[in-house]
Amino acid sequence: MRVSVCIAACLAMAMWQTASADCTYPKAPESIPDGSTASEGEMVTAMSAFKQYNTDVTAYLSCLDDETSDKAKEAGGAVSAIMQMKAMQAKKHNAAVAELKGLADKFNSQVRTFKARK
Repeated sequence: MRVSVCIAACLAMAMWQTASADCTYPKAPESIPDGSTASEGEMVTAMSAFKQYNTDVTAYLSCLDDETSDKAKEAGGAVSAIMQMKAMQAKKHNAAVAELKGLADKFNSQVRTFKARK
């Protein structure tokens, strides 16, 4: 019994690693303009980049949810394997959200600085 659970967990992890290539981690905008010196055009371009990044993160999170659901079904009730997959998905999800929030906070700070110049 214990060996079959271990084998199932190993197989599920192998499937998970293969499937993880399906969800591409979104690329963050390369830079945040300095609000104290940036032109309006630079700020608008950055805003567009952040909107696209937000869309990409949302799509990535949806992909992770779908991938986890699909792989949990394929694991066939191996509770340990399913828990491991869900834990990995949660880590990826949290990392993407944390990066998005951190960069958005920095950008918003620069937007406030830019608007204060006017």
